[in-house]
Amino acid sequence: MAVSTPPGTPAQRWWADAVFYQVYPRSFADSNADGVGDLDGIRDKLGYLELLGVDAIWLNPVMRSPMADHGYDVSDPRDVDPLFGDLAALDALVEAAHARRIRVMMDLVPNHTSSEHPWFREALVAAPDSPERARYHFRDGRGPNGDLPPNNWPSVFGGPAWTRVTEPDGTPGQWYLHLFAPEQPDLNWRNDEVFEDLEKTLRFWLDRGIDGFRIDVAHGMAKPGGLPDFDHWEQNRLLRHFDDDPRFNNAEVHDIHRRIRSVLDEYPDTVAVGEIWVHDHVLFSEYLRPDELHLAFNFHLALARWDAAEIREAIDVSLAAVAPSGGVATWTLSNHDIEREVTRYGGGPLGRDRARAMILVELALPGAAFLYNGAELGLPNVDDLPEDALQDPVWERSGHTDRGRDGCRVPMPWEGTQPPFGFTSASQTWLPQPDTWAGLTVEAQLEDVSSTLSLYRAALEARRRRPEFDGADVDWYGSPPGCLAFRRSGGLICALNTTEHPVEMPPGTVILSSAPLVDGQLPGNGAAWLI
Repeated sequence: MAVSTPPGTPAQRWWADAVFYQVYPRSFADSNADGVGDLDGIRDKLGYLELLGVDAIWLNPVMRSPMADHGYDVSDPRDVDPLFGDLAALDALVEAAHARRIRVMMDLVPNHTSSEHPWFREALVAAPDSPERARYHFRDGRGPNGDLPPNNWPSVFGGPAWTRVTEPDGTPGQWYLHLFAPEQPDLNWRNDEVFEDLEKTLRFWLDRGIDGFRIDVAHGMAKPGGLPDFDHWEQNRLLRHFDDDPRFNNAEVHDIHRRIRSVLDEYPDTVAVGEIWVHDHVLFSEYLRPDELHLAFNFHLALARWDAAEIREAIDVSLAAVAPSGGVATWTLSNHDIEREVTRYGGGPLGRDRARAMILVELALPGAAFLYNGAELGLPNVDDLPEDALQDPVWERSGHTDRGRDGCRVPMPWEGTQPPFGFTSASQTWLPQPDTWAGLTVEAQLEDVSSTLSLYRAALEARRRRPEFDGADVDWYGSPPGCLAFRRSGGLICALNTTEHPVEMPPGTVILSSAPLVDGQLPGNGAAWLI
């Protein structure tokens, strides 16, 4: 069952002010008692997502994968990994979500495959310069006997971006490029076979009713000719890309996105959202031209510190980045790669108060909003996971110096007073949950009108129903030091106080606040909506 566009709504624009809820499948809900979340578990919780008030869900990868990078190493892009269920389970999820008017997006991983993909297995037993190797970036090594990598590129996960293979005759052979883990060889997008296969994948899922894709590493598929060395790798770090990085944002990538868009345009109301780590406004905006991506992730707000001037700058920069193409801004505070906002803003009650304030800022802005599962519960990072529980490849690739992203991927707490908090009927979850989450469960927060979950529900309902959220413009008010306030053209006013002391608010009637007002003033570390 497809979700039809409401009468009077321009086609392919439902996403322009939608609220997307990111589901990390292995950490959302487990239906088969193996301690890992799955598709049937997500389907069981659709009533919760409808109650929350989201427009769409985005599933992190559920395709077949050896799980070297939790599904971002895809061995079969046109099947579901048994860890999460099967194609019938996905079809049932899509049908049930559509029945509740919730759209379903999937992660797409076109930059690389798994090293267990049939193509890569064929490449390993093929000769240098063979058609099988031409689907990837195989190169002879440098130095005596080719013992050195073809260039000096590092992997984003740490270590070199090249791994040497053993040839079929048993001798040391060529090297292959992997911007991430060795189990994730990069595809060669100058090879037409690569797009032909992706087109099959796009149509496979779109024909099953999928409403669009979040495109992983959407700025990284095209590589520069010759794969040249680079002299400034001191900035290399996960989620810290820079605009002159030769591994990313090469001009040929736009031709790839045009070809992807040409397929999606055959399926009305579908959407492509790109993961784009590009800082320059003009370069970022190029991805949002009418024949490329519909939306592109902009992470400025998520990376801004708890500082009014920095938050305002992040908003201005994000709006400026989409202005040249007339694109739609996107906003997010966290995801499966980023430290959760409660922890990032200071942790404990202070971090919780600031995170509650920031969701009002995010949801007040024009454009599409993305929420990461568990943010609505005010979950913090779990930074004291035992070392033997860590599974992120960053942990191993960094030589046990970087604990990776597992701390923001701990499974959701649903009910009860002790782990596994209703996530599974197994005795333990794939990553251990802390006992301190007993007061943060969905069950506990649904019964508390002052909870973070209740705040999210109220905010999403207001955003959906009130006309004051209309309009694409943001006008700034003069504000006291440490504060900011802006007005939407529809009439909504959002005020944020990053200080520790109550402050006067702009004139208007408060319709929602992240914390109780103090003698009619906005409390420290708080935000409010006024009309």
